[in-house]
Amino acid sequence: MSNDLDIVDKLISLMSSGKYNAHDRLPSENEIADTYEVPRITARKAYERLEEMGYIYKKQGKGSYVKDRYQQIELVLTGDVSFSQKMIEKGYDFQSKTIFCQEIKYNKKIYNYLETTKEDKIFKVGRLRYIDRQPIALHVSYLAKSVFEDIDDAGRDITSMFQYYHSKGYTRFDSKPSVLSVSFPTASQRTLFNCPHLIPLLVLESGCMDKKTGKVLEYLKIYYRSDCFSYVIP
Repeated sequence: MSNDLDIVDKLISLMSSGKYNAHDRLPSENEIADTYEVPRITARKAYERLEEMGYIYKKQGKGSYVKDRYQQIELVLTGDVSFSQKMIEKGYDFQSKTIFCQEIKYNKKIYNYLETTKEDKIFKVGRLRYIDRQPIALHVSYLAKSVFEDIDDAGRDITSMFQYYHSKGYTRFDSKPSVLSVSFPTASQRTLFNCPHLIPLLVLESGCMDKKTGKVLEYLKIYYRSDCFSYVIP
């Protein structure tokens, strides 16, 4: 007898093969239960998992439908143009909200990345990004007070890091090598993103340098809701 995970695998395979296309109505829970010879509760669990994974959506009283996974925000993973600018240029209803600015405890990896000493103070600035009022990305920037003397005060009002850099005389930038990984959201991240635990996050670790002097300006860690984006890597 099939279980809910078997049904999830089979339905994903059918969607991938084109048997079910975007916005097609899927069989009812009763039909799934009959087809795979399982109790209706098993069929319901399978649909709940598919919804949590971002494959389907439900219409009240009408059933389950295939989600259009291709109507996603195209994101070019480069560090020479700000995320805000990219979203605004694409015409999205974009907003950015600073949710924290706080000093961190000594972290060897971050201090080394910023090429600073243990005596320096490092502040992290977190900005939650919204498209159509839905949170889709969290940008966490780490900056040294020795480079940005007012970061402890100014950080609370930064919505675009590149605009902040420009105000300090930095206008041309290079990216440090980036690392991509995937993680599942923690409880606090699920709350921030308003997403279920089965929606993975794409995590990008990178940094920004002043092109003229080579000075490291920022260590950056970005958490993207993976179901909201398609990614272009130049």
